[in-house]
Amino acid sequence: MRLKVIKSQITLKQLEAFSFVVDMGTFRAAAGALGTTQPNISSRISALEAALNVTLLYRDAGSVRLTTKGKELLERTRDVLRAGEALLEAAGRQELIEERLRLGVTELVACTWLQSFLRQLRREYPNLRVELQVDLSRQIEERLREGQLDLALQNGPFTSRATGERTLSSETYVWVANEEVAKSLGGGESVGRFFKRAVLTHARHTTAGNALHELAKERGYDAGKIVHSSALSACLPMVSEGMGVALLPKSLVQGELDAGRLKLPNADWIAPPLAFFARFNADRAPRFIEKASDIAGNIRPPAKEDNKNL
Repeated sequence: MRLKVIKSQITLKQLEAFSFVVDMGTFRAAAGALGTTQPNISSRISALEAALNVTLLYRDAGSVRLTTKGKELLERTRDVLRAGEALLEAAGRQELIEERLRLGVTELVACTWLQSFLRQLRREYPNLRVELQVDLSRQIEERLREGQLDLALQNGPFTSRATGERTLSSETYVWVANEEVAKSLGGGESVGRFFKRAVLTHARHTTAGNALHELAKERGYDAGKIVHSSALSACLPMVSEGMGVALLPKSLVQGELDAGRLKLPNADWIAPPLAFFARFNADRAPRFIEKASDIAGNIRPPAKEDNKNL
């Protein structure tokens, strides 16, 4: 009889609303994340508090705070929601999971293996709605930290820790130039000869950008020759048209190399590989987000032995 009372008075939507209000910080933000209205979220929370006969949240102007009892019940709430997902997974009914995944990826991911990841994700969760944001890794990290993203597929290094993190793989860099520029560089391996023209690469303050500026400082190269681009894809037409030599991830230019449109000039220095990770907040993430990170790990091959410590 007691289970029937609980069933009639407490719903998963109420528990979901409670969890989202805490995670998002306001009723309005939770309503936006769940695709409903603020009064609806408020009604669900009030009904849950009435059924439990406790106060879960203090409503302050523009924000909410957990009560002592709310803190105690929050993790139990998450356990129930995850158990609901586990039940659907065990029954093979992932199509009943109609949730939203706010996904942040770097441009390199978007240009290379994102489509393979999304296809596999849709096979596992046919009714999962993906909201995609493509940006620089540091911007994605900030949004993940602020709770604006559920899952980030990005490269390190990071300034903050994510409670859920899975190592994906590493991306190696190469120097590339079109055939005419490559011939004009002459022999030898010194990167210094690249600095006689424009050196195209990532945006400022990225791993490659920082490494390149450090190299120029150490060897006395003209750092003014370095041309940064916040859009990696914009570097491809520039280097193809002979505007300079480019330092880019190999996977981004592999097609141009295979077609013979770009060449690999000899160089005595290369930027360290980019290490990629799937990152999320494990303490509050639904099960499908962790599963999505596993799918990302299976899409990308494991890092090669010689890249493990890079």
